[in-house]
Amino acid sequence: MNEPVTTLDVADDTTTDYGFPDPIFVLAAPRSFSSLITGMIGQHPELYGMPELNLFQCDTVADFNSGLHASGSVKSPFWSIMRHGLLRAIAQIHGGEQSPESIRMAERWLSLRENWTSADVLIDLFSAVGPRRVIEKSPAILRERAFLDKMIDIFPGARIIHLVRHPVPQGKSSIAAKGGMAVLMSLNSIDYRDPNEAVLDPQIAWHDAQMQILAFLDQLPDEQFITIRGEDFLNDLDNHLPALCDWLGISRSPEAIAAMRHPEDSPYACVGPANARLGNDPNFLSAPALRETHFKVPALDAPVPWRTDGQALHPRVQELARALGYGDAT
Repeated sequence: MNEPVTTLDVADDTTTDYGFPDPIFVLAAPRSFSSLITGMIGQHPELYGMPELNLFQCDTVADFNSGLHASGSVKSPFWSIMRHGLLRAIAQIHGGEQSPESIRMAERWLSLRENWTSADVLIDLFSAVGPRRVIEKSPAILRERAFLDKMIDIFPGARIIHLVRHPVPQGKSSIAAKGGMAVLMSLNSIDYRDPNEAVLDPQIAWHDAQMQILAFLDQLPDEQFITIRGEDFLNDLDNHLPALCDWLGISRSPEAIAAMRHPEDSPYACVGPANARLGNDPNFLSAPALRETHFKVPALDAPVPWRTDGQALHPRVQELARALGYGDAT
């Protein structure tokens, strides 16, 4: 497993066969600082931060529009709002604004291209913002390994950032988030060990997400991905932002670093028009500015706050967290 790092050798060739730079994808479980950190990185003047596009879950635009699997089952109970990011991106990139009218234009744009593949749409959008390099994250890509495989099949040279957060604060944040309990239930993050009571336990979803990411990354060369602990990154931006720029092969000028400290400047870092309000974490959209603070991590063997039986994290979760660089409380 690739150790959590801040710098790696930079690959020489970062241009796709499509004529635009290889994109950057952030893989992270929900509530892992992914909206904030992806938003920050996307403000670098050589990059373009996308909202959550959710296209790797679809084969065609028709699939995206319907929200259905080939079997006829619903992709997600949240699919109607998972469409917002792509609609906002099309409206902004091809319409120059995000308004109710431009969102309706984006709906028409998609309806006229139902025979396009998801790759066709991504290539169109990524080409349109070139020569800037796209960075995107869609947490729902972790639901199936096939979605991750599609991502790397379309963009084999993509750089991958594995972003991780300590399982205890990530779990607390997952439960507290609006709709968080419904999301956890949809991910089957439920502990059935007690025959008398099933317990909603976010550490299960955290564990499954990390294992999905690590199994996927195991097929890639080490220089293609990094693992970043979100707390470390946000606690020391002065060192981590330039180091990440070095790894990506982009400028680490003071002006570029300063821009990355202002995720709120993205056209997607706000609530959208009434017909496409989201496209990212609602909490981030409501308050996207970077707030300087120090993130602490608890002990791995302490009782977790969401359980009433006094249990700590499961031993397998503790072992995985240690392998990802979490140890003593800070």
